[in-house]
Amino acid sequence: MNIIHSTVNIDETVQIGHFNVIEEDVVIGKNVVIGNHVTIYAGTIIGDGTKIADGVVLGKQPSPGKTSTVKLKGNVAPLEVGTDVTFGTNAVVYAGAVIGSSTLVADLASVRENVEIGPECIVGRGVTIENYVKIGRRVKMQSNAYITAYTTLEDFVFIAPCVATTNDNFMGRTEERFDKIKGATVKKGARVGGASILLPGVVIEEETFVAAGAIVTKDTEPKTVVKGFPAKKVRMVEERELL
Repeated sequence: MNIIHSTVNIDETVQIGHFNVIEEDVVIGKNVVIGNHVTIYAGTIIGDGTKIADGVVLGKQPSPGKTSTVKLKGNVAPLEVGTDVTFGTNAVVYAGAVIGSSTLVADLASVRENVEIGPECIVGRGVTIENYVKIGRRVKMQSNAYITAYTTLEDFVFIAPCVATTNDNFMGRTEERFDKIKGATVKKGARVGGASILLPGVVIEEETFVAAGAIVTKDTEPKTVVKGFPAKKVRMVEERELL
């Protein structure tokens, strides 16, 4: 049994499994495939050819805790999903996000509100993307990466498994921190190796290669390889490795 609100705009080519809930004013395009136990919240827009696996939650409104720094005034805008997007099992994507065409949001991934993800991206298994994040085209974020709030990942960026980004040097203990909260900016074509940590506000310049396990404490130079803790330049990126 499915519960589908009477105002839902759903194309006749859509395939729907069992035990799904689709709320009011949802728009679902052509040739969309919806699995079982899926919840699609009010106003969500889903583009043609999208595939939604079992247990996915789309368009959930945020509900910050009492001590959260996130302050919302009413509901955020509905979720917008482009064409040919794939959602893995138990992925959760909040309202206020925009997901570009041909992007994969893999199993157990979480995408918060006010996030923009460009086309042809990969959000790997268990990746967490917090609010106010902007992600460009063909960005790859591998399993269990953590993309903190106010982070920017430009086109063709590669984020390896278990990378952690940070945005608060005061870790919640001072009032002055509110004006200084900022995630990393990872510029076009940069690559960040597995289990690296990017400190608040650092700029990873174009085509930088951050070696696995590095702790980046300051801005890098373009086309350089950095490694260690704190990360330091060791050489230039080879010409054949550049975009």
